[in-house]
Amino acid sequence: MNSKITIVLADDELLFRQGLISILSKEKNIDIFFDAQDGNDLMSKLRNANELPEIVITDLKMPGLNGVETTKLIRKEFPDVKIIALTSYFSKPFILNMISIGAVAYLAKNSTPKLMLTTINEVAEKGFYYDEQVMKFIHEGLINNSDQSKKSNFDTTYFTKREKEVLELICKQYTTNEIGDTLFISPRTVEGHRNNLLLKTESKNVAGLVVYAIQNKLVDFDEKL
Repeated sequence: MNSKITIVLADDELLFRQGLISILSKEKNIDIFFDAQDGNDLMSKLRNANELPEIVITDLKMPGLNGVETTKLIRKEFPDVKIIALTSYFSKPFILNMISIGAVAYLAKNSTPKLMLTTINEVAEKGFYYDEQVMKFIHEGLINNSDQSKKSNFDTTYFTKREKEVLELICKQYTTNEIGDTLFISPRTVEGHRNNLLLKTESKNVAGLVVYAIQNKLVDFDEKL
């Protein structure tokens, strides 16, 4: 079993793509399976791959099949692959749209290499990574667009007390082990609660759990934000 974080890159700008490869190839815990020049190239290679990567980092603005449509296809065909959206557009509507279709992290193209590596490691460890600005966008977007009566109609007994505690720590981006240590339960028990939360919320991944929690006002982000 590959203990490294396995990655695939897709970007139509050759120089930028090679720059990413150069940075990532120096990291001992990262293994780049392959790179692709656009969405069609990426999907073709994924469909023919002997082994799927853990993470796909894809540019969103590409000719032919763009990153947005590519993300939708990956979510449909390879639901276990985590998608980091890479783009020059760091606007709230764009970010909210990407998250809604399945991106688990969002990286601006002018980010530092350090932030890119942090994002990759956080996604590999926790399943998603939203920095403070992205969390703020999600919070504002969902609260502003949600039905204000939702809170009063929401059945808070739907989740157990322990599930709510686990959900809150997931939203605070704690790892499985950190959640276990905080609540004095085993990592396996944490995973059981997380799986129950995924089933109950019909979320595809932990990123979806965060969105669900904000949408239903289950977690107070005011202190964090």
